[in-house]
Amino acid sequence: MTSPQDNLASLRKSYERAELDETHSAEEPLMQFERWLAEAIDSKVPEPNAMTLATVGGDLRPSTRIVLIKGYDARGIVWYTNYQSRKGHEIAGNPYAALQFHWVELERVVRIEGTVEKVSAEESDAYFNSRPLDSRLGAWASPQSEVISGRDVLIKNVALAAARHLLSPPRPPQWGGYRLVPEQWEFWQGRRSRLHDRLRYRRQSDTWVRERLAP
Repeated sequence: MTSPQDNLASLRKSYERAELDETHSAEEPLMQFERWLAEAIDSKVPEPNAMTLATVGGDLRPSTRIVLIKGYDARGIVWYTNYQSRKGHEIAGNPYAALQFHWVELERVVRIEGTVEKVSAEESDAYFNSRPLDSRLGAWASPQSEVISGRDVLIKNVALAAARHLLSPPRPPQWGGYRLVPEQWEFWQGRRSRLHDRLRYRRQSDTWVRERLAP
């Protein structure tokens, strides 16, 4: 049996689905993002709402994980999580972060960099109360990122949360939303011969500067 490593150097793909140029791209990055997100959803790519979140801890070591976008507007990109998780501690110590969407089937990547802030308690409450009951109980049950002895700890915690809160668990104080406020966007469209299209939107005062990057 050959190792996957034996074939890595020979793996190739020619990107030929679409193009991205200054003429047909939106003047504002949020409009371009909304356009591409809608196309990803309409194309039924797997989990078009999944994005990689990169943070950096106090030891200057980066870490990444997948989170789900739950909202966006002119203020930024929103997701929800446990504030006491590893990412929560890293954001508390260093509010700069990056997000990345990778829609493989469309040969597209969107990268967003900026600062992170908590959303309001009202926003967090509204989203939490819209979640399925099992998910709301799970937010109480999981000491996210902490070492636990086994899965039975989670099962026990869910049972305790259900007994305590019944069908109306409130939002845990350690759980809520974050918003990444963009300072820079990049839209990447795969092209033939590795001459990919890359458009960057960079905030300058109250406007966005659009510029092409070499692939």
